[in-house]
Amino acid sequence: MRYSYYPGCSYHGSAKEYDTSTRIVCKSLGIELVEVSDWSCCGATAGHSTDDLLAAALSGRNLGLAEETGLDVTASCAACYQRLAHGRHELTRDPLLREKVNKITGRPFTGKIKVKTILDVLLDLGVDAISEKVVKPLSGIKAAAYYGCLMVRPAAVQADDPENPVKIDRVLQSVGAQTVDWDFKTECCGASLAVSNEDVVVRLTYNIIKSAVEAGANCLVTACPLCHFNLDIRQGKINSTLGTDFNLPVFYFTQLVGLALGIEGGSLNLNSHFVDTSSLLKAI
Repeated sequence: MRYSYYPGCSYHGSAKEYDTSTRIVCKSLGIELVEVSDWSCCGATAGHSTDDLLAAALSGRNLGLAEETGLDVTASCAACYQRLAHGRHELTRDPLLREKVNKITGRPFTGKIKVKTILDVLLDLGVDAISEKVVKPLSGIKAAAYYGCLMVRPAAVQADDPENPVKIDRVLQSVGAQTVDWDFKTECCGASLAVSNEDVVVRLTYNIIKSAVEAGANCLVTACPLCHFNLDIRQGKINSTLGTDFNLPVFYFTQLVGLALGIEGGSLNLNSHFVDTSSLLKAI
C-alpha cells in the first residue's frame, strides 16, 4: 500500500508527535508514505475564510503536487484533510474554477486522485491485519475517542458519520483498547478561537473533558492537532479557573497504535504532552 503524504505545517512544531507516530506506525504496518514534494500550507484555519479563490488555490497547488506521484493522498491532520478534500470537491465539480486555479498555481490538477484521512488508510488495510501485528494489547486503556468538527463536516467531504463516528473507535479496538460511549465526541473544542477568546475555549474543553471522565474514560484520543492541543494544554487553566482536578491524558490515536505494535514510547514522543502520560502507560 502506497500513498502520497501531506504532512502540514503543525507537524514541524505543536503536532510533531502526530507526524512521528503516523510515519512509524505506517512503516510498521507495511504502508509506504511518499511525502508530497515542496508542499505548502493548505489554508487551515484562516486562509479559507478570507477568499474562496485563495482557498481553492492553496488546496489545488498541493493536490497538483500530490497527483504528480500518481498516488492517492492522505493527510492525518483533520484540518488538512478537510481543506484538501474540500478543495478536490470544488475543483472536480467546477471545471472553470479548476482551470483558473491551475493557471495560478502552475501545478495542474485533474482530479484523478482521492484524498483520505490516515484513519481510512489504516482501515483500508483492515482491522484484522492491524490486530495481527499487535504485541502489546492495550487492555488498560478506556478511551474516549474524540472526533471534533473537521472530519465529519461538511457533508460533501465528511469522513465518518456526523452524529456517531466510529473509525477511531474501530482502530483502537483492533489493538485491544476499550472505547467508551459518550456524548461529546463531535462537539467543537473551540479550535483557534483560543487565540482571541480563551474563556470560550476553556468552557468548551471543560464540557468535553467532563463528559469523557463521566463516561469512565482514562484518556482522550483524537486525530486532530488543534483538538489535541486545546484538550491537553487547557486542563491546567480549567482546573485553576473552574475548580476541577482534571488530569486526563490526551493521545493521538497513532501513538496508542504504535504502543500496541511494540514501538517504544520515546519514539512516539509520549513524553512531550502537557498532561503526564506515564501513570496511564504503566497500566498497559
